[in-house]
Amino acid sequence: MKLKVLGCSGGIGGAQARTTSFLVDEDILIDCGTGAGELSLDAMRRIDHVFLTHAHLDHIACLPLLIDSVGDARSLPVTVHATPETIRILHSHVFNWLVWPDFSAIPDRHHPFMRFQPMKLGESISLSGRVITALPAQHTVPTVAYALDSGEGQLVFSGDTAYCPELIAAINAQPALRHLIVETAFADEQHGLAVASRHLCPSMLLAMLEEVHVTPEVHITHLKPGADLRIIAQIEAGASRLKPRRLQMGQELHF
Repeated sequence: MKLKVLGCSGGIGGAQARTTSFLVDEDILIDCGTGAGELSLDAMRRIDHVFLTHAHLDHIACLPLLIDSVGDARSLPVTVHATPETIRILHSHVFNWLVWPDFSAIPDRHHPFMRFQPMKLGESISLSGRVITALPAQHTVPTVAYALDSGEGQLVFSGDTAYCPELIAAINAQPALRHLIVETAFADEQHGLAVASRHLCPSMLLAMLEEVHVTPEVHITHLKPGADLRIIAQIEAGASRLKPRRLQMGQELHF
């Protein structure tokens, strides 16, 4: 499997600041933030599945626009996989005919442009031999992390999360973990804000990595623009044995 980083910033402002969206092979998106707008129209038409970690805007901003752009050019609906709570939020507050049309009912409910597929924590979806599993995470709204398994190796994406022992246990349970993409949204001097918003800061990330017993490549995502260099410097100063590195827009990970 191949994951391409379309966006991995914690905000916007500048050519490289696109929010979270990862293209898996040619037909799957993990989250649909502003990074998804980097896809060509032809590439968007090839997206069959979107897996959402949670309903915050930086992770779903391009979903309504993507469906609007390609829905009538596809023979099948785009399947959006998410927890029942996330689906409820999207139906109530985005696809509600006020903010955006309900594309799960356009052109009609029997032949929609988009369909929601509820996914429970711990559930796995198999797509042509590729398995995607919802893992525990902790945030201010219902959320999940994801494990992607090619059959030869795994990648775990934390989504937005605070320190989460259950996620650490799930990471350690991966038998051939090649890559760990983990957020660190705030610098250490904003520790209180990180705790309140259920994100990580460098000291919290480093404590988490001390409990990770497998040896993946670790990639840091969701850095707040303007604080990104300071966050990375604080992580590097921690001298973790896993040597975390900054995830970059356009980067490709193979597993």
